[in-house]
Amino acid sequence: MGKLYIVPTPVGNLKDITLRAIETLQNVELILAEDTRKSIVLLKHYHIETKLQSFHKFNEHKTLQTIIEKLKSGADIAIISDAGTPGISDPGFLLTREAVINHIDIETLPGATAFVPALVNSGLPCDRFIFEGFLPQKKGRQKRLTELQDETRTMVFYESPYRVLKTLEQFAAVFGEDRNISVSREISKIYEETIRGQISELILHFTQNTPKGEFVIILDGKSK
Repeated sequence: MGKLYIVPTPVGNLKDITLRAIETLQNVELILAEDTRKSIVLLKHYHIETKLQSFHKFNEHKTLQTIIEKLKSGADIAIISDAGTPGISDPGFLLTREAVINHIDIETLPGATAFVPALVNSGLPCDRFIFEGFLPQKKGRQKRLTELQDETRTMVFYESPYRVLKTLEQFAAVFGEDRNISVSREISKIYEETIRGQISELILHFTQNTPKGEFVIILDGKSK
C-alpha cells in the first residue's frame, strides 16, 4: 500500500509553506492539483519536479478509482489545492473518504488555511466557533441563514468579491444591522486588509469601495 498525503499550500505568500510540505511534495510519486496551471508556479519556485495531475470537482468522481488503485499498488500520492488545506472548501474529501474505506494510510500535514488568521485577527471570540464555508448561492441560502439566527458561537464564512455586499445585506436582514462583524480579504497577500465594525458600517464601506480579492467573513454570535 502507498500513502495519501494531504498537503496544505500557501493562501498567498509563497513563503507560507512548511519544510515538511516541500520535502513531501519532492518525494511522492504523484501530486494531485486542483489547477495545475496555478500549482506549477509553487512547484517551480521550490524546484519540485514531481509529476502533476489535475484533480478537481469536475473530474474527481471520474478519476477517483484510478487514483485509489495507484495507492493500492504502492504509489505515494499527495493532494494539494490552489491554496490552503485540501478538503476545506476545496477538493479532497471524496478521495480521503475513499482512502479510509480502502484502509489506505493517510497523513495530513499541518499548514495554511485562510479562516484561522482571519478568525484570530477579527477580535471576536475564537474559543468556540463554527465554520460554514461558502453559503449556498441560491437554493437553501435563506434557509441556512435562518437556521443560524440564534447561533451563539462565532460564525466563519467564505465569500467571493461578487457576492460580499449582497451577503452583508442579507446578514443585516437576518442578524440585525448592529451585529459585530469582521471581513478579511487577500489573506497573506500584498493587499491584505481587515475591516471590523457593525454590519451596517461594513455595508457602507463596501458600497463605497468595490470588493476585490477572496474574502473571509467572521460574524459574532448572538448574545446570550
